[in-house]
Amino acid sequence: MLVCWDQWYPEAARLMALAGADLLLYPTAIGWDPGDDSEEQERQLGAWRTVQRAHAVANGLPVLVCNRTGFEADPARQSAGIRFWGNSFVAGPQGEVLAQAPADAPALLLADIDMRRSEQVRRIWPYLRDRRIDAYRDLTLRFRDT
Repeated sequence: MLVCWDQWYPEAARLMALAGADLLLYPTAIGWDPGDDSEEQERQLGAWRTVQRAHAVANGLPVLVCNRTGFEADPARQSAGIRFWGNSFVAGPQGEVLAQAPADAPALLLADIDMRRSEQVRRIWPYLRDRRIDAYRDLTLRFRDT
């Protein structure tokens, strides 16, 4: 399990896969600023879906993403609050969407996941085996000197 902000980092998903995770589960609370126009909302939602599906593909395992729905006002009144975008989904090990929840209402999302398929996919696409670990030293640095 990785939580909310972890969803944006490929390193976190990779470390979980290397540690033997059978699937990745991301509980999240992400959404829009109510002032975002519809084009910006679609770009943000699309990026979120893409990065989750990419974790599945890059690591050859299912990814389950559960996201909050509804609106929450900012208790400090410093912003317009947040409209959570829902859209929870389950992706298979090649990023295929196996189940999708609605955007605007809580839902119980069920999906059949063939846990043997990850091994099959990893044999076809051996990303974990073929990593170039000799070239990754700089990933441990906050900033790289130029």
